[in-house]
Amino acid sequence: MELKLNRPICFFDLETTGIDVAKDRIVEISILKIFPNGNKESKTWLVNPTVSIPAHATAVHGITNEKVANEPTFKELAGQVYNMIKDADLAGYNSDRFDIPLLAEELLRAEVDFDMKNRVSVDVQTIFHKKEERTLSAALKFYCNQSLENAHSAAADTEATYEILKAQLDRYEDLENDMKALSVFTTRKKSVDFAGFIALNDNGEEIFTFGKHKGALVDDVLDREPGYFGWIQNADFPLYTKKVLTGIKLRKLTNKF
Repeated sequence: MELKLNRPICFFDLETTGIDVAKDRIVEISILKIFPNGNKESKTWLVNPTVSIPAHATAVHGITNEKVANEPTFKELAGQVYNMIKDADLAGYNSDRFDIPLLAEELLRAEVDFDMKNRVSVDVQTIFHKKEERTLSAALKFYCNQSLENAHSAAADTEATYEILKAQLDRYEDLENDMKALSVFTTRKKSVDFAGFIALNDNGEEIFTFGKHKGALVDDVLDREPGYFGWIQNADFPLYTKKVLTGIKLRKLTNKF
């Protein structure tokens, strides 16, 4: 089954220096862009993370410091990456919890004003976990009867994820071949920021999900304790969380006039 698209969708995968969204860096990124007419465009970049790649990360993806020493930094690549995804929805494997948040951090760090306001995301891992509870390699074997060669190669993982989603649509009649519907299905929680520090309550209002103000309305906290905004902005929170909180504060100021 081919995807029914109203706009392009970019499947992508990252190999990184680790799993901390706020601190770790990309060492490889692969993007497979699918257009509504079925055309495809793909690109893979090795990235110099400007920090040392830990041995435990190299053990997973095989990318060494020497391999990326002469590659461009993400800041140098940010324009190319953004131009490829700017008009597209996003999809990946565990992308809602890891790849999209980390990509957002890298783009914002490179001074590219990225957000998800006018796009949806489809997390193929969530479909798999809700339906079968397995790994990427097992998913490819289960849905496509193929073995995943070069696992933890960004290009191989990206292509596998694309093939799995098509096979999932073939297998599950209740899955709608529509990116917005798939995005709703793969959304795990009502987070406003990627990292889940700010979420929506049952009334659709922003609340904090951590610390002394856990469960409190963001608007109320900003009114009662204005310094809390500054503390978050200066603390070790993801850049996208800070961007979202700034947007809420600016909205409050605008609504006063």
